[in-house]
Amino acid sequence: MIDSLSDGLGEFSTQLCERVAKAAPAWREKNIHFHLHMPQRWHGRFGDNVSYITTSKLQGYWHWQGRPHFSVWHAFNQLGRIIPPFFTSRSVLTIHDLNFLYHENERRQKRALTKLRGRLRKFDEVTTLTRYVEKDIQQRLGWTGPVTVIPNGARDLTSHAQEPIPDLPAGRFLLHLSRLAASKNPGCLVELAAAWPEQVIVLAGPYSVEAEHFRMQAQRRGLHNLRLLREVSDAQKTWLYAHCQAFLFPSLTEGFGLPPLEAMHFGKPVFLSDRTSLPEVGGSCASYFKSFDPLAMRNQIETDSPGLLARTAAIRTHAANFSWDKTMVEYMKIYQRMLA
Repeated sequence: MIDSLSDGLGEFSTQLCERVAKAAPAWREKNIHFHLHMPQRWHGRFGDNVSYITTSKLQGYWHWQGRPHFSVWHAFNQLGRIIPPFFTSRSVLTIHDLNFLYHENERRQKRALTKLRGRLRKFDEVTTLTRYVEKDIQQRLGWTGPVTVIPNGARDLTSHAQEPIPDLPAGRFLLHLSRLAASKNPGCLVELAAAWPEQVIVLAGPYSVEAEHFRMQAQRRGLHNLRLLREVSDAQKTWLYAHCQAFLFPSLTEGFGLPPLEAMHFGKPVFLSDRTSLPEVGGSCASYFKSFDPLAMRNQIETDSPGLLARTAAIRTHAANFSWDKTMVEYMKIYQRMLA
């Protein structure tokens, strides 16, 4: 199922659907047909080599798709209530994260865990993106069935079209790109801007109440070196990656973390938090914030940037290891095994 293209779940769904559609003709020769389950507005987006099925909230309670029955059903994320159709032979669920464990109160954690455990009972296998989340699944959900860790890919945007941001000096700004939700920890970057007035810092992401709060806070505090960019296009995002001094991603909870790898494709110094899955994704090619004190963050960026800039080739190679083609190969192996 796919519902949005503007976040990490949307990127995951888009990349897999594109590759399913590309592989579909070869599989059809073996009498295996792919169907994409998504809202009506997305039907046709991935071409004519696949069929389309419309989502409905009622499918969380009663999911009948008629005949023939499905041999394999892959739910692309753990959210929502939709269950595999009745009489599906085998099913797999991708769990991207259990981030609610790190920012919700105990009552909401218990409610979310109960809901997800109930959803899990409808599936035969689980995939996830990192070893960190695998551990969370096994320890907190009590799942004892098969778990396969398949890392996400990350798009290489270096050859894509670019659109400059007006009045933003190329090569003279630090970049953060995310949903700008509290879990992404953009508040510490506001404080960094306040403690480093000569350094331009850019926060980019979709429009939201939280993003508007940060814009008003910057305006109220007179932080002229803090730029908030909302609803940037792909061409603008590519320009930002290509022309930033470094990429900052102090997120508190991540199941994976695509923007840091996208920045690494440009060979940029990347600074991450040392929380949840991020050390697994950034590896030895990133620097990790152990403190969000603005003066400590500034010192770390100034100290570690030269060394990271000297490792541009290694940083690009690290990002290239995360390929959507590789990701899809691993999912296809699961489909083939289940069909067998």
